[in-house]
Amino acid sequence: MGSQAIVLSGLARRLVRDSVLNEEEARLALEEATKAKLPLPIYLSQKSGISALTIATAASEEFGTPLCDLRAVRKDSIPVGLVDKKLISKHHALPLFKRGNRLFVALTDPTNLHAIDEIKFNTGLTTEAVLAEADILNTYIEAYLNAEEESLSDSLGGLDGDGLDIEAVDEEGRTPGEDTSEIDETPIVRFVNKVLLDAIKIGASDIHFEPYEKTYRVRYRTDGILKEVARPPTNLAPRISARLKVMSQMDISERRVPQDGRIKMKLSKTRAIDFRVNTLPTLFGEKVVLRILDPSSAKLGIDALGYEDFQKKLFMDALHQPQGMILVTGPTGSGKTVSLYTGLNILNTPERNISTAEDPVEINLEGINQVNVSNKVGLTFAEALRSFLRQDPDIVMVGEIRDLETAEIGIKAAQTGHLVLSTLHTNSAAETLTRLMNMGVPTFNVATTVSLIIAQRLARRLCSECKIPADDITNEVLTEEGFDDIGIDRKDFQLFHPKGCDKCNNGYKGRVGIYEVVRITPQISRIIMSGGSAIDIADAAKEAGFFNLRVAALRKAATGLTSLEEANRVTKD
Repeated sequence: MGSQAIVLSGLARRLVRDSVLNEEEARLALEEATKAKLPLPIYLSQKSGISALTIATAASEEFGTPLCDLRAVRKDSIPVGLVDKKLISKHHALPLFKRGNRLFVALTDPTNLHAIDEIKFNTGLTTEAVLAEADILNTYIEAYLNAEEESLSDSLGGLDGDGLDIEAVDEEGRTPGEDTSEIDETPIVRFVNKVLLDAIKIGASDIHFEPYEKTYRVRYRTDGILKEVARPPTNLAPRISARLKVMSQMDISERRVPQDGRIKMKLSKTRAIDFRVNTLPTLFGEKVVLRILDPSSAKLGIDALGYEDFQKKLFMDALHQPQGMILVTGPTGSGKTVSLYTGLNILNTPERNISTAEDPVEINLEGINQVNVSNKVGLTFAEALRSFLRQDPDIVMVGEIRDLETAEIGIKAAQTGHLVLSTLHTNSAAETLTRLMNMGVPTFNVATTVSLIIAQRLARRLCSECKIPADDITNEVLTEEGFDDIGIDRKDFQLFHPKGCDKCNNGYKGRVGIYEVVRITPQISRIIMSGGSAIDIADAAKEAGFFNLRVAALRKAATGLTSLEEANRVTKD
């Protein structure tokens, strides 16, 4: 194609209009820049003798993009390690500074929208372009890349997503070897590894990859609250989900039904993190959710969980009974698994035979026989429990009582000299007992078998560095909220509000458990036997001195561990 066929537009047309080039020179420059695969501003500054400032000024006026004098920017103030160096070299674009969630990038070609999109995808930040003179920008980029080589490993704390040891884990915990090279696209691999690594660093519990019609977002659940962290380009959604499915040993060709898998990420020789992965076909693609399973969370010890002293004693006493049933209840994400595993850790001695049936096994513990239930092959909770009872167990843990069959076998095990631990999805201890009766378990069996019920929630813990006294809360509000019933004199406690600092998330850091621990007393047993309601059982528990969830939450607020706002979020009257 000859130079005459090239239609002038944009910067070339502007330079002709400003009499910097004539039309023939502009067409020839466009043609040569295209052949050399260079942006027109860079080609002109290198080949034409026109000053870089003239070219940058013309581009700024033509496209309305602000012009930045890089000489006024200190090189040591430019953020290192924020953008992949390959993108910087490829697009001749330099990150200048970050303001909140916005990243300002210097480049020479304001029409290079592909560069902006790729940097936005790489960083998860809203990216805005500013123009710079090509020669000065080139000098700054060289200095930046040299500095990045020296400090990148330090800025990542010794953990770079490229060097992670990541392997798929099948249902039996094995790591099948499969060639994953077809999905080994470096930008996608780097992005996914970075998302997983960042989630571990900030202590997230879940990662959500969510496709929508016009957007695609990534969110972390940190301290129980979801927060958006990245918006990759929508067209990359299938490749990201395919990468995650390959990592977790799923069928990448199957997009019509949900799938489950696991990923193991080895951070060091002594520490590994497991991810439980689930895909869900949605209207605009597959949503992928990763639950982060840190085995160290099960070894915190009972003192770290947040039980009141008398609640801890009730739990410990029940754990050391030779038989009976301990039930832990609460919504998804309320810490039931950690409570159960904390109890199992206490009981895990060479003298005891412990078996668990879970869907799926979340935390691997040495010395405990753990079974993944699988409805596909007929290995249900009930079937696993039947098998346990043929293997001389001392302690049995059932991940969840979902039906009458599982409940009946669990109760039979508890009646025949075994300690049984399990969970139910109910809102309180009293509702747990009535739920069992509604399932069809005879009242006599419920009354004589269940020994302890723990209902729990997780509340965000106030940051000890920045929390501020809540002097604006009046005595009338305290009475209305229920502080008269918590057993602590008003003169002896101080409430606090969250503030926020660089060491926490909006004034909160970590979580603390809120517990309702109810031992089945003779009075509660009589109410169960007579077919009493959840309200009757709750009243009897209150008379016996057991805190309900609301009182437990207010006591946590009164001791400064959490705020009244957070207590109201996780509990209600």
